[in-house]
Amino acid sequence: MTLAPLPSSISPSKVGTFTDCPRLFQYQSIDRLEQPPTIWTLKGTLVHSALEGLFSVEPAQRTMDVALRALDAAVAAPDGTAGFEAVGLEGAKRASFLEESAALVRRYFDLEDPTKVDAVGVELRVDTTLTSARDGGAVHLRGIIDRLDRNDAGGLVVVDYKTGRAPAPGRERARLAAVETYALLCERALGVRPVMVRLMYLAAPVVIERTIGASEVSRQERRTVEVWHAISRAHASGKFRPSPGPLCNYCAFTDRCEAAPIALRKSAPSSVS
Repeated sequence: MTLAPLPSSISPSKVGTFTDCPRLFQYQSIDRLEQPPTIWTLKGTLVHSALEGLFSVEPAQRTMDVALRALDAAVAAPDGTAGFEAVGLEGAKRASFLEESAALVRRYFDLEDPTKVDAVGVELRVDTTLTSARDGGAVHLRGIIDRLDRNDAGGLVVVDYKTGRAPAPGRERARLAAVETYALLCERALGVRPVMVRLMYLAAPVVIERTIGASEVSRQERRTVEVWHAISRAHASGKFRPSPGPLCNYCAFTDRCEAAPIALRKSAPSSVS
């Protein structure tokens, strides 16, 4: 099977996509199939836009009203309008969706006081080039950091907002891997290693954080390079194998994946008589 060329770079989120399901990575990054928004991705986009708007003003002005107005602006923007048309939300369903999105924005204020946050970067684009110890090849890594803070001691903290469900206790490690890769990006691109990574789960609301050192950064560098080698092998063989599971319920490509029907049947809720 002949595939389109490999992408020229990879991001922490794409590393996670390949790890979760190589076939989904193929659809998104090799075949470059158009992926329509879902209600979950639309909600995430709108809430992220609201919090980006919150941190576009001076600290003393970062109020809940400002954040909710930023949410309204994102909903009314062309991308927001197109998103609602794509997912087909109208009437009562749209009103419920908007209230859920506003509730996530409000819950952010239960997690921290934004007037006391020293945000040195918002939606910060960073990129670097890693070198494979195996063959000396280059691996181009890029990403967008939701927020980069400076703590009271002057250290950098990588912050990532999450609008989905928080992981169960003991299952946080996989969720922290991607944000730890952003710490690697910061060290390489900015010359400063962050001292902490922080996931802010707005729905719970709960914060999951981890102190970062040289070992965590090195581990994510090795992991990123190893995943890139795995991607390259899959591309050379023409086989990006699916990994059927609960995530199939949220995939936009179940109509073309041979593994999806089985996964969806297994994960479907049992009927209640």
